[in-house]
Amino acid sequence: MSEPTALRVSLRTAFILTVFTVVFTTLMATTYRATKPAIDASTEAEKMKLVDEVLPAHLYDNAPLTDTILVAPRSELGLEDRDDPVRLLRARKAGVAAALVFEAVAPDGYGGKIRLMLAVGADNRVIGVRVVSHKETPGLGDYIDPRKDRNKAAPWIRQFDNQGFEQVPLTHWKVKKDGGHFDARAGATISARAVTHSVRRALQFAVDNRDRLYALPAQSSFGKEAKP
Repeated sequence: MSEPTALRVSLRTAFILTVFTVVFTTLMATTYRATKPAIDASTEAEKMKLVDEVLPAHLYDNAPLTDTILVAPRSELGLEDRDDPVRLLRARKAGVAAALVFEAVAPDGYGGKIRLMLAVGADNRVIGVRVVSHKETPGLGDYIDPRKDRNKAAPWIRQFDNQGFEQVPLTHWKVKKDGGHFDARAGATISARAVTHSVRRALQFAVDNRDRLYALPAQSSFGKEAKP
């Protein structure tokens, strides 16, 4: 093949590849724009489903997923080893503060970290707690998750509902085996202890920072490390 011919072949190949790349990129961008609203809606629906598990809908009338602030990773929430901030949701009723909804982690579960979602009312009491993920022993320590708890009438996790430091003194936020207020199942105390301690720390965080957490503008940051 002569040199001019080889050059023409190379140029033609480069042109074809360029056209293919442009067409492929355009198709991908078009598909993304077309499907993004549906994906976003599905994601938000899943988030609200989890919020509804810890915060009854009749307690608020705003849109908590838009009334949020970013909280810098901090030890009180068991999230000090995270690089990204935690999104805290604020629920309001007729413009009045109703509840804070946020994530916390119990780092010392029997099988490792136990991720929690909880809602703390403006009256400084826990409204609800749910286990988001865990690796506790099936059939033994996984009763901390109401989906796995065999006692469907009164799941173990519900004992935190409506509890605050006025109802249960700070020093009693422990399992009964440790001299505290909260029950634990025989043979699986470690799981209950980890969750109880995590809920106590999270409640303390909400109580200590209550006024500022409600007062900050939406989408702003709490803690100098938090960045939108």
